[in-house]
Amino acid sequence: MANRVQITVTVNGTKREAEVEPRLLLVHFLREDLGLTGTHVGCDTSNCSACAVVMDGKVVKSCTVLAVQADGREILTVEGLSKGGKLHPIQEAFLTHQGLQCGFCTPGMLMSAYALLKENRHPTEAEIRKGISGNICRCTGYTKIVESVQSAARSRKW
Repeated sequence: MANRVQITVTVNGTKREAEVEPRLLLVHFLREDLGLTGTHVGCDTSNCSACAVVMDGKVVKSCTVLAVQADGREILTVEGLSKGGKLHPIQEAFLTHQGLQCGFCTPGMLMSAYALLKENRHPTEAEIRKGISGNICRCTGYTKIVESVQSAARSRKW
């Protein structure tokens, strides 16, 4: 067994400390060690972005980041979007505009949309498509996803 490394990471606003193996991927740390299973393991090749989370304000594929690289960082997962049992405006928009079907890509899509809208509150359709371009959805054809992000951008609930 490899030597374990102490890390401290803030996840969804809560400081978490853990000892992890140096080779442990962030996606597995979130899912297995912290029980945050909203972050999905999709393709195992870093192509689908079902595992996308926001780290220090930027979208990252958590299957390409080691947990030790998250030491001292702030992570936001899909579970951290809702507050007090109330859906985030992006989640509401995806629900209202049917921006999901099977739901497998949805957590990563939500996190990419969140990061995009934090940086650009009024993106064009082309900017939205570019912002979610790393996310693969096999069900929707992206039209409803783009409509959902556009709706969230128009929301005054942020």
